Amino acid sequence: MTRVAILAAMADELKPLVRGWQHERRNGVDLWRWGYDEGEWVAACAGAGVGAVTRAFAEVEKDGLISFVFSTGWAGALRRDIAAGKSYAISGVVDSLTGERFSAALWSEERLLVTSPKVANKVEKRRLASTYNAALVDMEAAAVARLASMRGIPFYCLKGVSDAFDDNLPDFNRFIATSGQFQLAQFIVFCLFRPGYWPSLMRMGENSSKAAKAIRGSLLEILDGTGVIRKRNGYPNRKR
Repeated sequence: MTRVAILAAMADELKPLVRGWQHERRNGVDLWRWGYDEGEWVAACAGAGVGAVTRAFAEVEKDGLISFVFSTGWAGALRRDIAAGKSYAISGVVDSLTGERFSAALWSEERLLVTSPKVANKVEKRRLASTYNAALVDMEAAAVARLASMRGIPFYCLKGVSDAFDDNLPDFNRFIATSGQFQLAQFIVFCLFRPGYWPSLMRMGENSSKAAKAIRGSLLEILDGTGVIRKRNGYPNRKR
């Protein structure tokens, strides 16, 4: 049986992909399944950060061995040529806390992502870009790559860009609970009295929606209904 795990942080990142799939919530993790004759795709999210995505991985793993794993969801651009609203395949991931580097499937273009323990603001984006020569930043991919490496599972990384390199955004970190859940109500109250952020937040909302749809399109180009990774547009054909 082929099982493809698709891990993200937030439900909205997966919404275009999992529409119509079987859904359940278990131990604080949202799980969606789409089954076919020889296996299933399982999408999961539990919140932002290493701890949350580790819980999501564990819940997927409880139901059977994982054949492939995808780290997906939103990321921030670390270069001006990385466009918000689009999806990008990642060839390598670096953990900014430990310095560990992980290879993803060999795509047609080298593109590095750095995983940070917090949401990167404009200043932090510049530091990460300079330090790691990376194209994107997220909070989960290195953890997924590490878990996959420990188990010998092929690791893929596909990210949609929610915010551009120069976007001026509020500090999201203060609204992320220790569980990884985003405290939306508190964030809305905070932003109501800071209209300077409204234009950039509106752009981010539009780009996040476009990026989630782009992730869906890219995943469906890569995966076919038998769990095989298509050899298409530079994507490798790898079956386990």
